[in-house]
Amino acid sequence: MTAPPSAPTAPSASAVHAAGVDGAGDAPGRTLRVVVVNGSPSEKSKTMGLVDVVLQELSAKLAPEGVAVDQTRIDVYRLGSAFTGAVEREHIAPEVEAALRQAEQADLLIAATPVFRGSYTGLFKHFFDLIDQYALANKLVLLAATGGGDHHALVLEHALRPLFGFFQAMTVPVAVFASSGDFDGTSLLNPRVYGRVEMAITDVLDLLKARSAPSPIRR
Repeated sequence: MTAPPSAPTAPSASAVHAAGVDGAGDAPGRTLRVVVVNGSPSEKSKTMGLVDVVLQELSAKLAPEGVAVDQTRIDVYRLGSAFTGAVEREHIAPEVEAALRQAEQADLLIAATPVFRGSYTGLFKHFFDLIDQYALANKLVLLAATGGGDHHALVLEHALRPLFGFFQAMTVPVAVFASSGDFDGTSLLNPRVYGRVEMAITDVLDLLKARSAPSPIRR
């Protein structure tokens, strides 16, 4: 798998961008609802540059199977004061509630954040502080992060995976990290990271197939 010469086309920069699920004419179960929770505080970021590669690889692998990828992107920094000032789920604004529900209802959740002072960003954590405790149970979650150097890759196992372990989510075994040196601006260039993305997507597809297979357990 080789890196493209230019950056992939980024999804909409709106706080919540949804293309619709199982649109008219789609066969049932032929659309994979993918929700990205973007913890970056910037409109153009290396974090979303990495996620764009993940989404492209996922779409390329599913297209031959006739499965469409419905992408929803939630930029937490765009959710505004109604989000940052929220303390309890019961009193949040409708647009914030809609974003939380989209994350909870995803078939695949991509949790992506830059590393800030050794961990995920505060807004990223605040978003998941408002998620229902059991809404992500058994949810397929792909972890992605970016940082200034390779040592920041520890955030995947020491911060992100335990967070989703609390939610009893099913985190994909292969997580993806890219450091600043892997990019030209926001364009991912390092073939090694592309290979890691490919491994992660293979994990995702294997887990999806396992979920759709008939259970061998007879009751």
